[in-house]
Amino acid sequence: MKALVTGGAGFIGSHIVDELISMGHEVVVIDNESSDAHDQFYWNSNAEKHKIDICNLDLIRPWFDNVDWVFHLAAESRIQPAILNPTYATEVNVVGTCNVLQCAREAGVKRLVYSSTSAAYGLKNTPPLNEDMPRDCLNAYSITKCAGEDLVKMYYQLYGLETVCLRYFNVYGDRQPLKGQYAPVIGLFMRQQAASEPMTIVGDGEQRRDFTHVSDVVAANIAAATCANPACLGELFNVGTGRNYSILELVKIMGGPYAFVEERAAEARISLANNAKAQSILNWAPQMKLEEWLGNA
Repeated sequence: MKALVTGGAGFIGSHIVDELISMGHEVVVIDNESSDAHDQFYWNSNAEKHKIDICNLDLIRPWFDNVDWVFHLAAESRIQPAILNPTYATEVNVVGTCNVLQCAREAGVKRLVYSSTSAAYGLKNTPPLNEDMPRDCLNAYSITKCAGEDLVKMYYQLYGLETVCLRYFNVYGDRQPLKGQYAPVIGLFMRQQAASEPMTIVGDGEQRRDFTHVSDVVAANIAAATCANPACLGELFNVGTGRNYSILELVKIMGGPYAFVEERAAEARISLANNAKAQSILNWAPQMKLEEWLGNA
């Protein structure tokens, strides 16, 4: 099979690229290296590489020809930068996603897997969070990613492009972003520990997160692309462990000094996935435990 991965030089995308290549598939990567969260980008030397922007429809269109699967990860993927620059988040996450879908449709791609976010659940839903709960978008990041969900579903219902939507919970693992004050919390804490700095806990530290290892996210993407059950098409699936930890618990697991900083606006208090739908339809279940990975990191 031939796969195209947008955002394939970033954290999650590069792991998907590596797995596809290890499975013997041909892989095309599109990434514009726009993220400032990484010290480096991860271009697999065995993939076909294109440093281009998904917002440029004409530039990306030729690389979708003869592609079987598209994994769409390219995005403004962090909450606080999207709050600071909502116009950029909208351009990338909405217009860029529509461009990718249109290219996939025109090229006759067999299936597109879209990476979305548990931030869609916001504050008003009581965990564990189910896919059929109402959305509660608190910021430009979740609004634009949910607009992408709607486009993905529409391209299936209206145009017949096979699509599957995955809502990731808090993803961690090798290559996770480490730079800047808005890096995901595990990466931020690891960077602070390496610099002999206290780990900075936002607010009271009682907020809880469902930490999901990148290897499990990769497995969910492969399961979504290869699922033969038509019940997966046009559908949305949680990709989370079904267990959460408070930030204070995370600090205790990692060990070391910490300090409290001011609470941030427009972020969910508790995330916890109900992953029963993914287990039932995609035949996917998480394998990595947080304590196990941190003990070997």
